[in-house]
Amino acid sequence: MNTVFRKFSELIMIEQTIFALPFAYTGILFAGGAPLRVWVLVTLALFGARTAGMSFNRVLDADIDARNPRTSDRHIPAGKVTRFQAWALGAAASSLLVLSAWMLNPLCFVLSFPAAAMLLTYSLFKRFSSASHFYLGLVEAAAPIGGYLAVKGSFDLTPFFPGAAIMFWIAGFDILYALADEEFDRREGLHSVPAALGRKGALAVSAACHAVSVAALMLGGLYLKASPVYYAAAAAVAAVFVLQHYRTRRESGDERAIFTLNRLVGPLILAGAAASSL
Repeated sequence: MNTVFRKFSELIMIEQTIFALPFAYTGILFAGGAPLRVWVLVTLALFGARTAGMSFNRVLDADIDARNPRTSDRHIPAGKVTRFQAWALGAAASSLLVLSAWMLNPLCFVLSFPAAAMLLTYSLFKRFSSASHFYLGLVEAAAPIGGYLAVKGSFDLTPFFPGAAIMFWIAGFDILYALADEEFDRREGLHSVPAALGRKGALAVSAACHAVSVAALMLGGLYLKASPVYYAAAAAVAAVFVLQHYRTRRESGDERAIFTLNRLVGPLILAGAAASSL
């Protein structure tokens, strides 16, 4: 049993799901907080969404992963998990997302279906356009917006500030991550910013994305009249971005460096939102 759990948790990179929870929780805090029931349902919805997205990604990209030396040891190419198992896990996780959304409110329920469609299609986008990084960012931006809608049940401008911050943060990070596959993407005919613009151009686009992300955080603070602690957290996020770019330039090909730093951003944004909410 432990072996099965470990195998599937590695397939969906469950530790990244845990680090993604602050996205949705930030949306709840921007809405002013919520009862425990809402926090639990949002957690389940995010877990379902993240699991579905990773499962679909792994099965749709299995052939590409098998040809890429960097990813050839992933679970499906390595024969540790079958395609059917990955599809089944993705379908079950999508059902958890939809069920949790239904228990929250009608708007969340309706939006859970296009959300599931985005989770299924984002892996395919790089076959057609270098904007795939921004599509992934848009998928991740649904978390704070969804967290806000779980509380309010209706749209307004507020959740789009953290949504934009997360969208451009993830897009910028994904561009840095794609640097490792620049030559492979060109050879395979896959679309990415590094493949289209080269390393120097990709670094510039990523830096611009992260500048927009920080600007969105600052504007969100102004809109909500946030406390100084919120701005301190936003400044810390900016510092993480600067260090991330410095290390990427200095330690080319070291994915661990940017992954380690990237994990700090979500908790920092959540801490700033929590301090401002309190």
